[in-house]
Amino acid sequence: MANKTDAEKETGRKFLEENRKRATVTELEGGLQYEIITTGTGRQPRISDKVKAHYKGALLNGKEFDNSFKRGQPFTAPLTALIKGWQIAIPLMQEGSKWRLWIPSELAYGDRGAGADIPGGATLMFEVELLEIL
Repeated sequence: MANKTDAEKETGRKFLEENRKRATVTELEGGLQYEIITTGTGRQPRISDKVKAHYKGALLNGKEFDNSFKRGQPFTAPLTALIKGWQIAIPLMQEGSKWRLWIPSELAYGDRGAGADIPGGATLMFEVELLEIL
């Protein structure tokens, strides 16, 4: 089990190392990377806020594990209830923004993973559209 987690982490490390070389990608402390797809003009949330957003989540190999766009149902949640990577990125966005995030495992689900679809150590890719601050 540890070997599989270590392999996932290494795959993520290599991906992020290459991805950071792209001119459109910004890297934050902790290794989180983002790319702006659409710049919004609304308010920016604080960590204490509840947000409404659409998102698509996938592994680096492209396997999608969740997609609120397809369901046609955005989610609402307090930022403090979300994974650390979202707690870092979402407060940088404005309402109406859509960003692509690459979140290393340490800022996502770590060594434990999540359910059957997200293995331990996985770096995750999300497309997030911040609809509004509630």
